[in-house]
Order: sequence, then C-alpha cells, then structure tokens
Amino acid sequence: MQATARTACTAFEGFRLIGSGELAAIAPAIHQSLHIEDHAPILIFDDASAHQVEVDFRGDLADVLDRLETAAQWALEDAPPTSAPRGRGRPKLGVVAREVTLLPRHWDWLDTQSGGASAALRRLVEEAKRVSGPADRIRRSQEVAYRFMSTMAGDMAGFEEASRALFAAEETRFDEMSATWPADVRNYAKRLAEAAFHPEPAPSVS
Repeated sequence: MQATARTACTAFEGFRLIGSGELAAIAPAIHQSLHIEDHAPILIFDDASAHQVEVDFRGDLADVLDRLETAAQWALEDAPPTSAPRGRGRPKLGVVAREVTLLPRHWDWLDTQSGGASAALRRLVEEAKRVSGPADRIRRSQEVAYRFMSTMAGDMAGFEEASRALFAAEETRFDEMSATWPADVRNYAKRLAEAAFHPEPAPSVS
C-alpha cells in the first residue's frame, strides 16, 4: 500500500526493528539501512493494518521526504471537506447520499420513526456500532496481528499454535509459543494484538 509522511509505520531490517512512528520520522533510519552493504531485507508495515508499505527511496533523504510530504498534501486535497458553507435549512453535517435497498416492510417501519427514514437509519447504525464496537476491535486486532505474523513469523517454530492462541485470546499460551521468536518480531505482534488480549469492557445495557 502507498503511505504518506504522516502514516504510522514500523520498519524492520530482517527481524530487527529499525524504526516505529510516523513515516517521515523513521525514513532516515530506513534510508540509512538501505545504503548499508549486504543489509537484510527491509519491510515497512502500516501500524493500523499491518499491510506492507511501499516507499520510493531513490535519491537522497531530502528527495524521499519531499515525495512523502507531497503524498500527504495530495491525501489532504483528495479528502472530503470537513465543512461546507451553510445555506438555509438544517446543516448537512457531512451527510453522504447512497442507495439503500430494503424490503417494503422495512421501509414501512422506517417511515413511522421520528425524523424519518434517514434519521432512523443513522440511529440504528450508531447503536450497532456502540454494541458491536468492542467485538469489532478484538476481531480487527486479531486480523492485523495475524497478517504481520504470517509475513514475519510464518516459518518460525510455534507459529500455528501462537496463531490459535491469538484467535482464542490466550495471551499466556501466545507468549509460550512465540518465546523463541526474535524479540522485536514478538513484541510488535503483541503490540498489534493488544486489543485482542486486553479488550475493553462491553457497553452496559440500560
């Protein structure tokens, strides 16, 4: 995936962590490692997804940083506006119109709700996010950690058992199965799996 200067990333040379933070901040360490003869393969991971990040490191460090900053500016220009001039009537609040397909009985029910169908749908989505949010964070944490582990530790001893422990949220077992992995790989996998091993309490039902 492409990244910008502000993308939070972690970079490895082989199994050794060489930088973690915004890409612009860790680019000097990566650039330096790339210019060391016989350096180990260098992989950069997006901290939010564990997808590998593609960066053009040709030229000197200033060239690299300029390209990253340009990408960040393009991302800002392409982003939807956070606000728009207010006209008469109710504010838009960033509402985006898209087609929704429902059965007739669903439309009949929505039409009886306060504020109309759109307002009712927004309330339903927000409530679903509140209820399922913790479970979604756990699932995403597991998926992201597993993606990184598959890339960096897929051939290491204990990988299969560590993966099962990850998806079972068994932290002690995960630690046991990953104990022989390089420390930086193990620690970053644990960092990505934080929400899986230490989830937030489920919201109370009032």
